[in-house]
Amino acid sequence: MKYLKDLFDAHMSMDMYPDVRTIDDVPYPEFIIKDKRYICLCSNNYLGLSIHPEVKEAALEGVKRYGIGTCESRIIAGNMTVFEDLERTIAKFKNTDAAMVFATGFMTNIGVIPAIMDDFGLPGFPSIKNEDNLIIGDVLNHMSIIDGCRLSRAHLKSYLHKDMGHLESILERTKAKRKLIITDGVFSMDGDLAPLPKILELAKRYDAMVMIDDAHATGVIGENGRGTSEYFGVEGEVDWVMGTLSKAIGAIGGYLTGSFDLLQMLRMRTHSYIFSSGVPPEQACGIMAALKIIKEQPELRKRFWENVNHLKGGLKKAGFDIMDSETQIIPVLVGDERKCIEMARLLFDKGIIAPCLRWPAVPPGKSRIRCTTIATHTKPHIEYAIKTFYEIGKKLDII
Repeated sequence: MKYLKDLFDAHMSMDMYPDVRTIDDVPYPEFIIKDKRYICLCSNNYLGLSIHPEVKEAALEGVKRYGIGTCESRIIAGNMTVFEDLERTIAKFKNTDAAMVFATGFMTNIGVIPAIMDDFGLPGFPSIKNEDNLIIGDVLNHMSIIDGCRLSRAHLKSYLHKDMGHLESILERTKAKRKLIITDGVFSMDGDLAPLPKILELAKRYDAMVMIDDAHATGVIGENGRGTSEYFGVEGEVDWVMGTLSKAIGAIGGYLTGSFDLLQMLRMRTHSYIFSSGVPPEQACGIMAALKIIKEQPELRKRFWENVNHLKGGLKKAGFDIMDSETQIIPVLVGDERKCIEMARLLFDKGIIAPCLRWPAVPPGKSRIRCTTIATHTKPHIEYAIKTFYEIGKKLDII
């Protein structure tokens, strides 16, 4: 216990504990904290759907019909019609055979990756030993992917970020019998895209499976918001696509898409599906309403990207380094941790919530303010943010 207390004290002395803001109300794209309004520049609620009237009404009707939870695993007594409806809706939206829904995106990764890579000693089935399995992932993959890989007990190798030469060198050298290449579609800290076509080309050449995490792509990337596969024109070529329902969709939950037969197999192999309750039923109702809006109201996505491009352009013109962002995630690179913490606090004092992200979320010396916009941000919101960033950046000698 003393060790843990000493560790906590060390964290506090280094100012590593994040400034956690307690929010009283959420009239997106603003938050209310102690009766003061703040512009939110850090939410993943990209399309503002969490508070959309149609989504809220659908969720309320779900509560009236189903209550607030199933209290049971889906394979015991918790498999409601609404969940199967939701899975069919997601599969149709993602233009794939089938979908499987989990309570969260994190639970999707930590359950699915081990289920794909571990045979669990099935009697009478030819076994592949864990040491003959290899997972190869981008070094900047999300922590839920990393944890899922660790739980799989397979050998793990990382390739340099988006370095396809390094990935191919690992594939060339390995003697593993079963290989899985796994990557984020949109990288959550840098805002760039995985080179999915090249990954698929290498996977085919070296007989490897491919799984992508489409958490930050679902709903906003691609012509219809179907994600990175649509964006690159490779729909149907990725073995496993997972994502979250807690970002652009505005709810909570995770999903996996793939072939019907493979997903049926995973329903009996994935611990986070078998031994946990599913997504709450009212959430399922709200999610289906949100997906309907994404399909029928493309102007919402258009406004969102107008805001993204407005903020990006303004920050770049002001002299900030927004790295190689290709998407809605806009990292304002500061570098020095102390300066980044101070910048986030000064932004908050000026009515903007945009936290500092530092180690261990990003490498030491790469601290940043990670900005995102929402479709319902107004032009004055964005202009005020750019002006405030500029003033604080000058004050702290960042630009």
